[in-house]
Amino acid sequence: MATELEAAPFIREIPLVMGESDPFRVYGNRRFRLIISGIGKANAAMASAYLIRAFQPEFVVNLGASGATGIGPELGQCYHITKVIEPDRPDLRTDVPHEHVPDILAGFPVATLATQDRPVRRAAERRKLAARAELVDMEGASVVQACAAFHVKCFLFKFVSDTPKQSDVVRNIQEHRDAFYRFFARSALPELLGAVREG
Repeated sequence: MATELEAAPFIREIPLVMGESDPFRVYGNRRFRLIISGIGKANAAMASAYLIRAFQPEFVVNLGASGATGIGPELGQCYHITKVIEPDRPDLRTDVPHEHVPDILAGFPVATLATQDRPVRRAAERRKLAARAELVDMEGASVVQACAAFHVKCFLFKFVSDTPKQSDVVRNIQEHRDAFYRFFARSALPELLGAVREG
């Protein structure tokens, strides 16, 4: 996850304790590890690579907040990401954004995620992104890429922390992060563990 603001209920409820803080803060117990990457693509890529090399996980899950690009998704809604695009990294020949496909589970509300290093602040930016993706963040694509490089399964689940009409990201994360944790713990995690056992 990018920040401890988003991770707080996971750390508290699982529960997890901090095992190390350099080069990244890593929380864990006998079964799980949670790494705090920091915001942005480079941080997410480095943290994912470090996590994979240091702990050899069976799979990686990128969790956290995302903005809605249009009027459909509502604050707090949880989505399973089935495709990730990078609007700020277009193909040099076609100008089409790079696309990545994470691992996918059935039975969840799904969305396409746009990942870019610049936060979306203007309504016009959201409208432009909405043509290709329902959600936007600053880390997801890098986590998928890192996992692909190390041949580790990668799943993404995001909750909506801001919309075109409600943009107080910090307050919205604080209000909806506990519900996101419950969604993940009760619905997504059992499916993930089952899928890995069957795989």
